Amino acid sequence: MIPQGIDSIAWMQQLAGRLDQLRTRAEIGSALDDVEYLLDALDPELQDAAYQLVEVLRNRLEQAGE
Repeated sequence: MIPQGIDSIAWMQQLAGRLDQLRTRAEIGSALDDVEYLLDALDPELQDAAYQLVEVLRNRLEQAGE
């Protein structure tokens, strides 16, 4: 879960930079949950980037093994 008071933009950039390191369904699912949680609090101008990240994570989750 994302701690309160964290810079959401920096957090998304950091997550995007480590997408290739997320290999298991649990890791990818956890990251997806965090981004979806973050969407509710994001400025509408920043939501497009978050939705793109959600889409990438969903695709990776579909392709991930158990």
